[in-house]
Amino acid sequence: MAVPPDNSTSTSLDNLSRITAGGVIVDIGTGDGRFVYQSARENPEKFYLGIDANRKPLAKISMKATRQAAQGGAANVLFIQAAVEDLPNELNGVADEIHIHFPWGSLLRAVATGDPQVLGGLRRTMVPGGLLEVVIGVDPERDRGEIERLQLPPVSLDHINSVLGPRYAACGLEIKEKGYLAAGEWPHLQSSWARRLRGNNQRQVVYLIAAARK
Repeated sequence: MAVPPDNSTSTSLDNLSRITAGGVIVDIGTGDGRFVYQSARENPEKFYLGIDANRKPLAKISMKATRQAAQGGAANVLFIQAAVEDLPNELNGVADEIHIHFPWGSLLRAVATGDPQVLGGLRRTMVPGGLLEVVIGVDPERDRGEIERLQLPPVSLDHINSVLGPRYAACGLEIKEKGYLAAGEWPHLQSSWARRLRGNNQRQVVYLIAAARK
C-alpha cells in the first residue's frame, strides 16, 4: 500500500482483523522501509506495518510494494506516516511484535529515557503478550552533538536495569531480555542504517526485548 498523503491512515487499517491471521509486525521509525518490505516478502503469512513521521523516504518502496508479486510487490505490507507520539487509534491492540531499530531524534530519546507517553502508546497498540524489540546504536564521539541535544544518558545494561526496567514496567511493558550486539550480528536487522553503521566498531549497540503484560 502507498503512504497516505497526510497523517491519516489508509482505509485498509479498518480491515486489519480480517487479513492478519498470521500476526501483525510493526516497525516504528522505519526509515526507507527496507526491513518491513524484505520481511513481508519473506513471510507472506504475516502482515507488516512500517511507520515513520517522514513520508519522503517511504514513497519509493511503498509504490514498489503495490506491484504484482512477480515484479517485487508485497500485498501484506502497509506504510503509514505517523509520529510515535500520536499513533493511530486504528492500531490499538493489533501488534504482535513492534520493532524499533536504530532510532534517532525524538524516538531515540523516548525509548532511551523511558518516556511514558511514547511507551504508553506502544503498549496501546500491542496485543497482550506481544513483544517490543528496541535496538539502540550510539557512538559517544561521532554522535556527541545529538547526545547533548537530546540529553541522552549512556544506554548500558546498567541503565536498562536501573532506569528503563521500572519505567517500561510502569507502562505495562516487562523487559525480558537485554544485551549487546556485535557488528557481525547487525545484518539480520535488514536495514540500510544497520549496513552503514556496520564498519564503525566504536558504536555500542544495545538491545532490549519487552513483553506487553496480559
